[in-house]
Formats: sequence, C-alpha cells, structure tokens
Amino acid sequence: MSGLDRKLMSMHSEPSFDRSGPLAPLMSDPLAPLHSLPRTRLAHLPTPLEPMRRLGQELGLDALFVKRDDCTGLGLGGNKVRKLEFDLAAALAAGADCVVCGGVVQSNTARQVAAACAKLGIECHLGIMHGRLSATEPGYDDTGNILLDRLFGAIIHDIPWDEDRNRRLRRIADDLRKGGRNVYFVPYGASDALGAMGYALAAEEIVGACPQVAWIVHGSGSAGTQAGLLAGLLALRHPARVIGIDVDAQATRVAADVDRVGREAAGLLGVEDRWTSGAVEVAGNWSGPGYGIADASTHEAIRLAARLEGLALDPVYSGKGLAGLIGLARQGRFARDKAVVWIHTGGSPGIFAYPTTMAAVSA
Repeated sequence: MSGLDRKLMSMHSEPSFDRSGPLAPLMSDPLAPLHSLPRTRLAHLPTPLEPMRRLGQELGLDALFVKRDDCTGLGLGGNKVRKLEFDLAAALAAGADCVVCGGVVQSNTARQVAAACAKLGIECHLGIMHGRLSATEPGYDDTGNILLDRLFGAIIHDIPWDEDRNRRLRRIADDLRKGGRNVYFVPYGASDALGAMGYALAAEEIVGACPQVAWIVHGSGSAGTQAGLLAGLLALRHPARVIGIDVDAQATRVAADVDRVGREAAGLLGVEDRWTSGAVEVAGNWSGPGYGIADASTHEAIRLAARLEGLALDPVYSGKGLAGLIGLARQGRFARDKAVVWIHTGGSPGIFAYPTTMAAVSA
C-alpha cells in the first residue's frame, strides 16, 4: 500500500477538528444556522474528492487532492450550482417569477443560472456584457457558455462593456417590475453572503472526507467561493488555510470582496466575531495580464492536468486556479506530507470558446 493510500484510509476516521467554544453548549451542529435556511436541491452532492497522485509526484506533494466541483451536475456543472441552491431558494420563497443576472459572454454563472431557472420554471433574463476582451477567438460569441445560455431558454439582453453595466441591469429589472413581474436579482457570481453558504457546506464536505486538510486552493474572482469556505471553516473551528488564486488580475479587489462577503457570511453562521481580515489570502501572480487571457503558467497547468490526471481545464478560470497551486508548490509553500485540496470549480464549456489557445496547449 502506498503512502498516499494509507493517508486516504486515515482520512476516513473521525474528524479531528475542534468544535469546542462559545457555541458548543448551544448546538452540536456548528452549521445549524445554515441548515435552517431555505435551500433548493440542484447539485449532485457531495462531489468526489479524488487523489491527484501523478501531479502530486510532479510537485513533491504526497497528499494532493482535487474536489470535483466540476461534477455538480446541473447545466454541465460548476461551483455556482452550490450557491444557487440558496440564492434561488430565496427567489422561490419570495414568489419570484423571473430572475435577472449579469455576466460576460463566457460567464459560467450565467450558464448555471439559466440551467437552474429552466429546472425550476423561472424565467431567466441575462445581461450579457460584450467587449471586456479587446480580442477574442473564433466562436467566442456563439459557442461555449453563451450557446448553453440560449439552449436553456434564457432571454439575452446585450450590454456593451463600456456602458454603466450595473445601471443597465437595474433598468432590466425595473422594466420587468413595471410589467407586473416579481423579479429576483442574482449578483455577479452568485457571490453574496447567502450564496456563500453553498461553500460553507463544501467546507464541511472537505473536512469530513479529509480531516487533516491543511490547505484549500481554488480560483477566485467574484469572491463567494472563498468567502464561504473561510466562513464555514470558522464555524467548524478547523485550522485549514484557504488560498484564492486571482483569475482577474485584480487581486486587491478580489481580496476586498472576499473580506466583505466573508464577514457577512460569518454573520449568517453566527461566527462574525471570529472573522479576521488577515485570514483572507488572494495570490495574484498567476492571473496572466488580465481576465480571459492565459499566460504560459496557465497553458502548463492545463496540459499537466490533462496528461497527468485526465482533467479538462479551461484557460479563464480553472486553468489559472491550478497554475496558482503549481506555482505555490514550487515555491515550497506546502509541506510535502500535508494534505492539499484543490477545488476544480468547473468551466469546461469555456474550452470551446478558446480553440486557438486550446490547440496550442494540446500540441
């Protein structure tokens, strides 16, 4: 039996994290406030936690794992489905008959919102923003996520990137309300405190399957995934560290958003007093020159994931997220024998909007 197999077996023992503290006399379930929230089941959960033996060997890590949140199921999966279980439950509770959400042409959020609305029978209005990228690859405006948005029946509202985008989204919602509709607005990335509850639950999944986890790493952009993980770990009193890998070339903005949303999420869990801004870490050296632009580190990450682990990563989100983990491992950030979990947040439809990039990576 290999060292990694022995570690996997040991990780199915009783979780070792400390659940003592001020809330312990009041509740045996540290996520009880979350479990009392409305939730509509959309995702295939728990998602698998799989060892990445070959990539771990390449990086000198004996216990490297991938949390397969690309396998959440609905609408080709991804991390936003977890968040929408809470955001769209609130929409249903409010009696909403339509949802408004904004995103760029290849937004994974927009695609997952469209799929969830189709399943729940809610009309979906997407404010799709064109022009964020100065140059795009063949098919960018017609395939990948935007094709699926249309397939799932979303009503598309085109918004130029240089317009006041938030104002335009508000106008879409206001016009629907004037027509007698009951509108629910899903924020960018479904990344509000309520959506972040999906990743507080993911934190519980991770530490339940891998109590010894020391590091959780993932691509971070709209902040809700990282905020929810941090808040969930605080509620669970688990010492694992979370590192978000900036995918937007806006690490300072991302960190500020994680701090804001995470503090609010911790408040929903009744642990706001434990929140510290110092726990927020966003690594900014693997985002390339900007959103949607892959550099050599992203190319290498996509290639290694495919050829060592059979994982398909896109060049906008998951590719950059893994590039960050690879870069940090090479810098010696992780001890060889400590358990590291990388979250595959999905995004595979975006592969088809970048045929030139993916052909170069595949050569």
